[in-house]
Amino acid sequence: MPTVTLTRQGEIAVATLDNPPVNALSAALRNDLNNALAQAMADPAVTALVIAAKGRAFIAGADISEFGKPPAPPILPDLLAAIEDAPKPVVAAIEGVALGGGLEVALACHGRVATPAAKLGLPEIKLGLIPGAGGTQRLPRLIGAAAAFPMMLSGEPIPAQKELALGLVDKLVESDATAAAIALAQELAGKGVPVKTSARTDKLTGSEREAFEALAKDALAKSGEMPNVAALVEAVRAALTLPLAEGLATERALFVKLLGDERSKALRYVFFAEREAAKVPGIDESVKPRPIARAAVIGAGTMGGGIAMCFANAGIPVTLIETTQEQVDKGYARVRDTYGFSVKRGSMTEAVREQRMALITPAVGLAAAAEADIVIEAAFEEMGVKREIFGALDAIAKPGAILASNTSYLDLAEIAAVTSRPADVLGMHFFSPANVMKLLEIVRPAGVANDVIATAIGLGRKLGKVPVVVGNCFGFVGNRMLEARTRAAERLLVAGAMPHEVDAALTGFGFKMGPFAMSDLAGNDISWRSRKARGKSAAVADAICERGWFGQKTGRGYYRYPEGARAGERDPEVEALIVEVSASKGVTRRSFTSEEILARLLDPMVNEGARILDEGIATRAGDIDTVWLNGYNWPAWRGGPMHWAESVGLATIVERLEQQAKESGDASLEPAPLLRKLAAEGKGFNSLRA
Repeated sequence: MPTVTLTRQGEIAVATLDNPPVNALSAALRNDLNNALAQAMADPAVTALVIAAKGRAFIAGADISEFGKPPAPPILPDLLAAIEDAPKPVVAAIEGVALGGGLEVALACHGRVATPAAKLGLPEIKLGLIPGAGGTQRLPRLIGAAAAFPMMLSGEPIPAQKELALGLVDKLVESDATAAAIALAQELAGKGVPVKTSARTDKLTGSEREAFEALAKDALAKSGEMPNVAALVEAVRAALTLPLAEGLATERALFVKLLGDERSKALRYVFFAEREAAKVPGIDESVKPRPIARAAVIGAGTMGGGIAMCFANAGIPVTLIETTQEQVDKGYARVRDTYGFSVKRGSMTEAVREQRMALITPAVGLAAAAEADIVIEAAFEEMGVKREIFGALDAIAKPGAILASNTSYLDLAEIAAVTSRPADVLGMHFFSPANVMKLLEIVRPAGVANDVIATAIGLGRKLGKVPVVVGNCFGFVGNRMLEARTRAAERLLVAGAMPHEVDAALTGFGFKMGPFAMSDLAGNDISWRSRKARGKSAAVADAICERGWFGQKTGRGYYRYPEGARAGERDPEVEALIVEVSASKGVTRRSFTSEEILARLLDPMVNEGARILDEGIATRAGDIDTVWLNGYNWPAWRGGPMHWAESVGLATIVERLEQQAKESGDASLEPAPLLRKLAAEGKGFNSLRA
C-alpha cells in the first residue's frame, strides 16, 4: 500500500502521509514522498505542494527498524534537498509531533503551519547522534544559533507558542492545519520562486555567533566527554561559518562518524533500554491505573520534602506529614528554600514558586493522610519504624488508597504484612535529591495488585521520573549492586589502595564522584548503622566511624574538609589508620593500577547483576542499566554496568572474578552461574531479552 496519497485542492497539490502508527520515515515513505514531489512539480496545473499527514503525528522521526542497516534510496538528505530546491513552494501542515527527521522535512519546506498541539524537536542527541539531514544547518538559519543550539542540545520538543515566537512556524492555527497550509501555499505561489530556508542569512550575525559560543563553552564544560555534544558544537559552528554545501557535508561526516562511535552506540542502547523498561510483565493496556487526585508524604526530611516537591511540580496536591509542628515547619521551610534557589537562578518565577507551595499542605499526625489516594512513607530506614507507620495507616487510609514505602533496602512483604491490604502496598524508591534525580525504583512484592503497579508507573512518568519495576529483595537492584561495589572498595583499601586512588579511578571512568567522596557526602554513619543492624562489618569503614568521622558534616571522613570545604583533602591520619587495619589482618599491601581498581570495583557489580537477572528481580539487563544510569550517575556514554560488561567481554569478567575470589577467599566473588553460562556460550546479557 502506498504511504503517500497525492490529491488536488484547486491549484494546490496535497501529499498526505499515511504510514501508521506515527508516519516514521521508512524507505517506503521517503520513496513515495519523493515521487509525489516529482509528480506535483511536473504538473503545470499545480502551483504549490502541501505536505500533510494522517494520524496523530506529522512525522515522528526515523524508522527505528532500519537502524544499523544500509540506507535505502532516496536517503533523507537527498529527499530534503529535492524539497528545498523545488521550483514551486512546498508547505508543511503540522499536526501532532514533528521530531528528528520529521522536523528536518519541515525545515526543508518553504513554509510551516502548525496547530497548538504540535510538538517540534530534534531529539537525536538522546540517541548519541546529531541531526544528520540538515537540521544543524537549517535550524540556525531559521531561528538563530542561540535558540537552535539549546533546542538540539536538550532534544526536547518545544511548545507551539514558542515555535511561533521563534519563527520556527509561520502560522499557528487552532485546527485544520492543512487548510491553513493551502492558504499559505497559495500566498507563496503568488510571490514566485520560493525562498529556501538555507538561503536565509539574517540570523547569521556576529551577536548570534557570540551567544552560541558562550552556550557551546558551557555545554562542553558540562558534557565534553559526550561525543555527540562535541559534534553538535562543531556542526552548528559550521552553519555560522561555512556555505551551506560545506556545512551539510560537515554535518553528515560528523553524523556518520557518530554512528560508528562506541560511546554513541552506548547512548543509543540507553535510549532503547529506557523505552523497553516500560514493558512490564503482566501490565498492559487492559490494566487500568487508579486515579490519583491527592497524595500524602510521611516524613518532612530532605527525602520526604523532595518527594512532596515532585507532586507539587506535577500539579498534584500533597500533604506533608510529620510527628511534631516543629518538624513539619522545618521541612516546609526547607522546601520553600529549595524552590528559592530556582528563583534566584532564574529558572523559576516567584509566582510559580507560590503556586507550587500552595499545593503542599503541612500537617501533624498520620490522620492527615486519610483522604489521600496514595501515601508515600519516607521515614527513617528502620523496619520497626516502617511497620508501625503502615500498621497505623491501614486503619487511617481510605479504601483503595495505595500505600508505598520509599525504603532503600527493606523487605516490602514484611512491611505489607502488618496491613489488611497487602495488595495495595508496594515500594516507590526515590533517589536523593528526590526533586532532581530521575530514577523511580518501583518494587513489586508478591501479592501486590497489578493496577497498583500500573498506577505507580503512570504516576512516576507524570512526576517526571524514569520508572523501573523491580522485584522484592534486600536492596532491590540499585542498592544491592551498590553494596557489592562498596564491599569491593573496602577490600581495595585493605589490600593496598588509598581512598583518593579508588575515587580517581572511578571519576576517570566517567562518574562524577568516587565511592569514598560519595560516602563522605551522604554521611558515613548511615551505612555504619545499616551494617550494625544486619550484623555486618567493614574494618576500615567501621574504624573511621568509631572515631566520629562521618564525612562532610563532621569535617572529616575518608578525607578532611577544612572550614566546611565541599572538596575533601587527603588525610594522613586516615591513611595511617588504613595501613594499621591491613597490618592487623596480616595483609601485605601492594599498589594497584587504575585498570585493576576499576576491574575490582565493577566486576562484582556485574556479578551481582547476573544474580539479579537469574532470580527475576530485574526483567532484563537494560532495566539494570536504566537504574544505574538514572539513579547512580553511571556515565551514559558507557551504557550501564551490564552493557559495559558486554563491551569488555563476559569471558574476561569471569576470568577476573575467579582471580579475585582466589586472592581474597571471598566466595561472593565466584562468578554467578548465569554469568558463567553466558560466557561459555559466547552470549551477552541482552540475549535474555524478555
